[in-house]
Amino acid sequence: MANVTIRIQQADFDIGREIAALTEGRTDVGAVVTFSGICRGSEGDEAIAALTLEHYPGMAEAEIARHTEAAMSRWPLTGVTVIHRVGRIEPGENIVLVLAASAHRQAAFQAAEFLMDYLKANAPFWKREEKPGGTSWVDARGHDDDAAARWTRS
Repeated sequence: MANVTIRIQQADFDIGREIAALTEGRTDVGAVVTFSGICRGSEGDEAIAALTLEHYPGMAEAEIARHTEAAMSRWPLTGVTVIHRVGRIEPGENIVLVLAASAHRQAAFQAAEFLMDYLKANAPFWKREEKPGGTSWVDARGHDDDAAARWTRS
């Protein structure tokens, strides 16, 4: 049985603890691919003081669960963890964690990339940047949509 964890939270997370929880008692895990998104301190030449992330409670978890189930049916995974933070996040702090576990690395890599592409392009989160010139909402980016769309081809 696969181990699946989905959390949206304000608190930071410990990557090592999350990997340990995903693999605890399992002898069928041969690979865990980890992606952690971290708040940058700049975008191009412009400084970023902080990001504030908001979500649609209930809907965000359900959408992430739906895509996690899609990953589980597409690749032979032993487990998945998706943690996404909300609230005010400063440069250097964690934003998102995706863990994909499988008996073999290829499935784990592909599933982690699939889930991150979905989170960047389609998950119901909204991001506001604080910069020296003011605060503004971040628009969707075409390259994120393109990355997610490639999983629907073939």
